[in-house]
Amino acid sequence: MKRQIIYVHGGDSFTTPEDFLRHLKTVPLRSGFEVSPGLWPDTLRGALGEDFAVCMPSFPNKQNARYEEWRMWFSRYLELSEDGVILVGWSLGGMFLAKYLSEEPALRSVRALFLLAAPGGEFVAVDSKGNDCLSFKPQKENLSRLEKEVPHIAVWHSTDDPIVPVSEADWYSRCLPSAKQRIFVDKNHFLTAQLPELIEAIKGL
Repeated sequence: MKRQIIYVHGGDSFTTPEDFLRHLKTVPLRSGFEVSPGLWPDTLRGALGEDFAVCMPSFPNKQNARYEEWRMWFSRYLELSEDGVILVGWSLGGMFLAKYLSEEPALRSVRALFLLAAPGGEFVAVDSKGNDCLSFKPQKENLSRLEKEVPHIAVWHSTDDPIVPVSEADWYSRCLPSAKQRIFVDKNHFLTAQLPELIEAIKGL
């Protein structure tokens, strides 16, 4: 039987409509005529091979996400999975999974949780433009439940992350003492073409 993985991508989440509109007016644009380089999620299925089945849902409104919408959407996918599913959350996706698993009834057992460059409960957007992900913030007092239910939790970050400070990884590690922290020095916000370390870690479970 193939081992199942659900991957949750990142996104932005603004507290007020005014902050979001300001973001749309000012955020730097990449030329729409250029081909964007591929990132590691694009090759995740191929890199893991035939022993794994990878589900990669597209979550609602990732430019200005709302936790309640993501919660409803993810629950439907989780119901389709089997017990022992592996969850991988990148950036806002990791923050979402930490909050969801610490607050929602367990629909399926989770074999492992990988939080990659995830903002935590102390996150403040480095650009100070309202992208604070407020509705996604996990509460410290709830995370003990996550630790009891998930046998393997990995918190990965990089010291050169320009978007989410590495101090957020320390916050997760304080809240989740059994989590295995891994700190890189050259992965930025994990905006890399390949992430062989993740493939190795998943296959090694």
